[in-house]
Amino acid sequence: MKAVKTLDKYISKQLLEVFLMGIVIFTSIVFASDTFTSLIKQISMYGIPFNIAILIVVLKLPSILVLSIPMGVLFSIVMTINKLSLNSEITVMRSCAIGLSRIAKPAFAFAISGMFVCFFINEFIAPFANAQAKKLTIWAIQQQNVPDGKVNFTIKQTGDHNVLKKLLYVEKSEKKSLNNLTVLDVSKKNTIQIVQANKGSANAEAWEFKNGVIYTINDTGKKILNSTVFDNLTLYNTTSGLKDKLLKESAEEMSFFQLLRYIKKHPNLETHYLNELKVSLYDKLALPTMSVVFALLGVPLAMTPPRARFNRGFLFSILLIFLYYLVRALCLSLGETGTLPPIIAAWLPNIVLFSAGAYMYHKKAFKIS
Repeated sequence: MKAVKTLDKYISKQLLEVFLMGIVIFTSIVFASDTFTSLIKQISMYGIPFNIAILIVVLKLPSILVLSIPMGVLFSIVMTINKLSLNSEITVMRSCAIGLSRIAKPAFAFAISGMFVCFFINEFIAPFANAQAKKLTIWAIQQQNVPDGKVNFTIKQTGDHNVLKKLLYVEKSEKKSLNNLTVLDVSKKNTIQIVQANKGSANAEAWEFKNGVIYTINDTGKKILNSTVFDNLTLYNTTSGLKDKLLKESAEEMSFFQLLRYIKKHPNLETHYLNELKVSLYDKLALPTMSVVFALLGVPLAMTPPRARFNRGFLFSILLIFLYYLVRALCLSLGETGTLPPIIAAWLPNIVLFSAGAYMYHKKAFKIS
């Protein structure tokens, strides 16, 4: 019994070391591929100060951890078991009448712990952090709407389904003063409005133009319907489209039970938006459980044949993670569009990989036990 406990400690220690390394790697990858892109966009398009943008990124880290924890669990299990197999330590354990099920016990305990940690972050920490990040984004946009010192840039305002409504071109922005502006307004049916001005300024509520002219033309652009010269003109809110989107209730800012109550309280929401919320609701449970599913897959995949001379764990981990998140993204998209029921869209990748993992684990355990 004492020898078995020592074995558990030995395997658990290696799992934890590789897990921490995996968390750093996968969190960095997710950050670089998604959050960093959003950070650059917010700085360049909306003039959010760099220090504020960094704080927003920090507040987004809990959401990134929810994605990277299952990756880290798989990475640690596959790398650790594969190393034990490669070094013939699995063979030694088998000779001592210790089967795969007993060897894998610390791995499954570790995966279950990862699942609960992931659920805790997703339920209590991430919603609060995401809500604070949104409030900070709105505040930063209201403080400074145009990047100071920038030349030859555009700012667009979109409506539903990301359809372009207005496009603003600024030749130069200096000390919150805008020089040589042109606005293309295509929000009205059958007409296009073009506003040109020498000077202008921006605040949290509107664009202010000075000394310019407004041209109204038909939608083909071939006929001028009207032209008006102005000294001062207040046109529209520069970030209304973005703020409307930010102010919309987001599933990321609600825990599972908060989101469940919200859906029950608002049954008549727009179909697409309601589908998004329902998919997110079920995904809040499905994503943390992937730690256990990955463990079930990782243990048999990590078992290296005796003649192997290299560690295949890293390759297996990357391929499996890529496959899962590719299928997951596809299923979630199908659920949001209504092609799949939301509960099926969220749980289908888990069910498929769990079935494959259970079959592989049973086959491998039966052969070496």
